[in-house]
Amino acid sequence: MLALFYILIAVAIGVSFWQITRIMNLRGDIATDKDNDTQGKLAILFTVGFYAAMVYCLIAMNVLMLPESASIEGEHDDNLFDITFWLIGIVQFIMQFLIFYFTFKYRGKKENKALFFADSHKLEIIWTTIPAIVIVVLIGYGLWQWNNMMDLSDDDSIVIEVYAKQFQWEARYAGADNTLGLGNVNFIKGINTIGVDMSDKNSQDDIYATELYLPKGKKVHFKFRSQDVLHSAYMPHFRAQMNCVPGMVTEFGFTPKFTTEEMRLNEEVIAKNEVINKIRKAKGEDPYVFDYLLLCNKICGASHYNMQMKITVVEEAEYKAWLAEQPTLAEVIK
Repeated sequence: MLALFYILIAVAIGVSFWQITRIMNLRGDIATDKDNDTQGKLAILFTVGFYAAMVYCLIAMNVLMLPESASIEGEHDDNLFDITFWLIGIVQFIMQFLIFYFTFKYRGKKENKALFFADSHKLEIIWTTIPAIVIVVLIGYGLWQWNNMMDLSDDDSIVIEVYAKQFQWEARYAGADNTLGLGNVNFIKGINTIGVDMSDKNSQDDIYATELYLPKGKKVHFKFRSQDVLHSAYMPHFRAQMNCVPGMVTEFGFTPKFTTEEMRLNEEVIAKNEVINKIRKAKGEDPYVFDYLLLCNKICGASHYNMQMKITVVEEAEYKAWLAEQPTLAEVIK
């Protein structure tokens, strides 16, 4: 099916070049009523094909979309996406129809005479005011959601630092005091790969990790640092992304609402896995099992694609048991 799609694109490009060539070769020739009639009918034919392709993409390719948000805060991102998608979709559906239908209806005829008027203040007010109101509402909702993700006032939240470097992620959990010790690239030495100031008393109970474990239903406060270049911490299923900037700390927070096991049972995830595993089977590769991932969404170098960290969401009791098993930095860096 994908090959057919590429073929149709190639045919459309070829027809476009052919039409452009014809137009350039007219050299002052006047189009006849027959030419205009043919072009009008072709516009209707193109409209039918255009809408068929659009419906196909909406239905058949829906499996490529992400499942519902795995964080409570991310639900508003999904709402904003849905609102924007339906607004644009409806307007596009109507406007495309009008463009091609009017191309057919008002195709050139010798006996027809075009009606001309300079302007319409009423129309200009309508098509200026309505988009302006819609944009203000969407931007307002987006700013509210941004503030929602950046609300880190919950003192009971779990504090985790994510450290980015070419081409790897590392993490550090705040210990019992829920406060991270000072971190700086100047402290990088030996096994202290993320530059933690071990003379800071808050660093002693911090916990180093190469995989993120998060508790369901608990707010997580992420802090980001970068060792070298600009990276971007992207957690698509949680609808969260933040640049990791050398020399400064950036942050956001969210609350996971589905454990990894629960998300694996999600109908959308199952359907997507079936498509992925069908391709992997044809290549002789092992089947894919869903996991949350932390990705880098900036092209940060030749091995940028290697920057992945597994995220496991579990129930809070299991998270506490896992955390209790992890050695502190004071035990590791002596």
